[in-house]
Amino acid sequence: MFGKGLFKGLGITFKRMVGPNITEFYPEEKPNLPPTVRSSMGLDPEKCISCSMCANACPNKVITLTSEKDEGTKKKVLKSYEMNLGRCMFCGLCTEACPTKALTVTQEFENAIYYPEELKWDMIERSKRNRKEGDA
Repeated sequence: MFGKGLFKGLGITFKRMVGPNITEFYPEEKPNLPPTVRSSMGLDPEKCISCSMCANACPNKVITLTSEKDEGTKKKVLKSYEMNLGRCMFCGLCTEACPTKALTVTQEFENAIYYPEELKWDMIERSKRNRKEGDA
């Protein structure tokens, strides 16, 4: 009884020791994530029509947006779009509710912060920053 469990554990250890290395060297090599990973949110402000469907679909009321009517075209124009990621569940209901697919779930997973105030994201500013990084 005692020897059987010991040999089984040693067998697993030996297989791992001589088998292929499965370690990922994270900072140097980015992991290959599955396409269904929900790690962060992205917004395309040009596509957003300020309908507030995303804010209404959010179960935790994470999203706050403001808009005003453009006098020339009589359409709503997005003025601010903020998300409180400290309360976000990354459920994706807001992205499903978006009729223009302006809000998306991205695979950007490096979201570590030092201060809780940094969890309130200005999505318009963030989209500008991401666009600049994409151009560089």
